[in-house]
Amino acid sequence: MGANHRKFWGWGIEEADLTPEEKEDLEKRMEKQFDLSGLKTNAPPRLEEINLPKSKISPPDTLSDIFSSEPYDRAAHTYGKAFPDIVRAYQRDFSVAPDLVAFPRTEQEIIDILDWCSSEVIAAIPYGAGSSVVKGTEPDVGDGYKGVVTIDMKNLDQVLEIDKISRAAHIQAGIYGPALENALRPNGLTLRHFPQSFEYSTLGGWIATRSGGHFATLYTHIDEFVENLRVITPKGIVESFRLPGSGAGPSPDRFFIGSEGAMGIITSAWMRLQDRPKFRENAALTFPDFLSASEAVRSLSQAGLYPSNLRILDPNEAWFNGVADGSVAVMVLGFESADHSLEAWMNRALECSRDHGGSIPDKEEERIGMVGAWRDAFIKMPYVWEALVAMGMITETFESAITWDRFPEFHETVISETQRIMDKVCGGGFVSCRFTYAYPDGPAPYYSITAPGKKDSLLEMGQEIKSVISETFLKLGGTITHHHAVGRYHQSWYKKQRPEGFGLVLESAKRVLDPAGILNPGVLVDPIR
Repeated sequence: MGANHRKFWGWGIEEADLTPEEKEDLEKRMEKQFDLSGLKTNAPPRLEEINLPKSKISPPDTLSDIFSSEPYDRAAHTYGKAFPDIVRAYQRDFSVAPDLVAFPRTEQEIIDILDWCSSEVIAAIPYGAGSSVVKGTEPDVGDGYKGVVTIDMKNLDQVLEIDKISRAAHIQAGIYGPALENALRPNGLTLRHFPQSFEYSTLGGWIATRSGGHFATLYTHIDEFVENLRVITPKGIVESFRLPGSGAGPSPDRFFIGSEGAMGIITSAWMRLQDRPKFRENAALTFPDFLSASEAVRSLSQAGLYPSNLRILDPNEAWFNGVADGSVAVMVLGFESADHSLEAWMNRALECSRDHGGSIPDKEEERIGMVGAWRDAFIKMPYVWEALVAMGMITETFESAITWDRFPEFHETVISETQRIMDKVCGGGFVSCRFTYAYPDGPAPYYSITAPGKKDSLLEMGQEIKSVISETFLKLGGTITHHHAVGRYHQSWYKKQRPEGFGLVLESAKRVLDPAGILNPGVLVDPIR
């Protein structure tokens, strides 16, 4: 593999992976935490070790130059980045690899691919950058299709037009996060949407999955930045008016935002932009406990201050990520603006936080260190998760949203049920929580677990834990997902959450827009075949 070559089995690039020393340190931490011995991180798979199934289909001659059946391309488009994906990759199981991978260069080529797939009953999986953690791009579609084609959008990667007057840009869906920001930077503009997967995710993927991004309050989801969409479906092109807002019936944009490639393939969008920030204020505070910190977040959310960063970490989360010693909860707080200084906003936010027991560390280097430690840990997390799986640990995340009045009971029950099921399945485990986003009417708590597993039954153990936590979310009235999308991983619980009548609307729309049922079968609605 060349320099900076994407892994086909896990997150990111090999060169950015944990060092051998970091992996050894992580092994020792897990041994101490769970009273284990002899933990070793398994080696990742090599391409020559993978037995890919024989491709069942061949592309038409007119499209053959945009298709690949190369082992690397097929392996790299098999899995996303969820816990079971990493487990199966390390088990060298690529039995659900797509038969072909398409790399269209134009909208017409996408239309031709969908026409061919529809006529031949071949499943078509839209693909941005493969960072899904909900099996949203996995080509596991059952036996009702002659084969599976993954459609990689990476060649549609241009900023087509910038409207500086309206602060908007027309952008193709296949552009990766860093390339998008680099293209906007010379104009002093930014989309300012930075999900954790920013380096390895695309604009089209963000829109298709209703991605959560940089802002912890106010503009929490990609929805708020979409001005218009252009979508290719098997029945034709759907394009909305480019407008700052509209009250003309249900929004066509909102219908496709979050549609996860099941209704059509997003090819471009006009996106609302912002001037690049010039003023910033950052702070870190400690709280005696997580619920006190959550009350501070509620106060800030309802004060109309709208900080760009407002994360709180419970003591376990702060300890695990090297932000604090495990005795306190931590708040990371930040404001930014392209227009004005922010001292008044920060002072008021600190006042609200102190009212709920928040304390600012005395030493400036400690305050700066806590903010930096959290930022570094956040960027490194996917590599840490992969290393944990490789040593036989179960590591999962579960995110939800709930109203403030129900949060204390919700949190207590989720923590207790999570610990109970980890104790039952694994003989122990570690659960932590942080707030990723906050609204005036409720938070979005994000739970992480790490538990010792058995390498020959990691999938079954992980699924049993996930099922209990997911059922607990729904039982308590929380959403099954706040920003990680539905995919195939959450489908059974999503069907319980959505109103029955809305499910019928989705199924009807699917039959109209995709009559052959080829687009991402099993996502959002049950497969037609």
